[in-house]
Amino acid sequence: MANELKFIDALRALATHPAARGLDDDAAVLEIGGETLILTHDMMAQGTHFPANADMADLAWKLVAVNLSDLAAKGAEPLSILLGYALGEDDAGFVAGLRDVLEAFNVPLLGGDTIRAKGARCFGVTAIGRATHVPVPDRRNARPGEAVWVTGALGRAMLGFEGQTEFAGAFARPVPRLAEGRALAPHVGAMMDVSDGLLLDCWRMATASDVTIELERARLPVADPARLDECIRWGDDYELLFTLPEGFHPPVAANAIGMVAQKNGAALRLDGTTLTPADGIGYRH
Repeated sequence: MANELKFIDALRALATHPAARGLDDDAAVLEIGGETLILTHDMMAQGTHFPANADMADLAWKLVAVNLSDLAAKGAEPLSILLGYALGEDDAGFVAGLRDVLEAFNVPLLGGDTIRAKGARCFGVTAIGRATHVPVPDRRNARPGEAVWVTGALGRAMLGFEGQTEFAGAFARPVPRLAEGRALAPHVGAMMDVSDGLLLDCWRMATASDVTIELERARLPVADPARLDECIRWGDDYELLFTLPEGFHPPVAANAIGMVAQKNGAALRLDGTTLTPADGIGYRH
């Protein structure tokens, strides 16, 4: 069962608690003691998410930031993180980068686990947040007639990975849209972060919501218009993708990129052309 989607489908039979949201969302939403907590966990593996010679300080920042991005998609206020760490080269550099990101977003480290093992190193973070608005945004709530929006310019991380100095930080030290997520939470239909490419994440939102998302190529904000197709597939952007009632302008800087339509057999269309994951629309394990 090497396919990621098949494995997640198998896990759905176990993840029956309402907080799991059917494993169709960015994070778990747990109501406890009059509070609504948001919990998420992301991992990064050597050779897949970063090379063996990666800057460990940047790696620490990114590991925490991608988890905070999931909290941003729920409009959450970060409360703490737990760290899973494989010992190896430049542990001190990792600690320095971890200090940077925790201080930048005012998030405390509460604990976790460390190991030493042979083979590729793997790291994980569990991020815990507090909902700032209830109901908590859900990628399953896109409704026909809503407009589709995205923050920022897509493809900046791709260009940074390729060595363009202007975009180096977008790849190495992404900034989660925490303030934007909190501002949007009371207004959105559906919301999620863009981690694996705009097209694939639009397909995921449409599939989870049982609708069709219609995108217009001319309206897609990208860092390099000459490479638009790559910019909307590459991923690692950590922007917010969301829907709003038609005519409602968001309280944050964002671009309207399409519309939500009734499900017509296709989850995603770009300029009228149906796209599926089989078309290479984003990153999948």
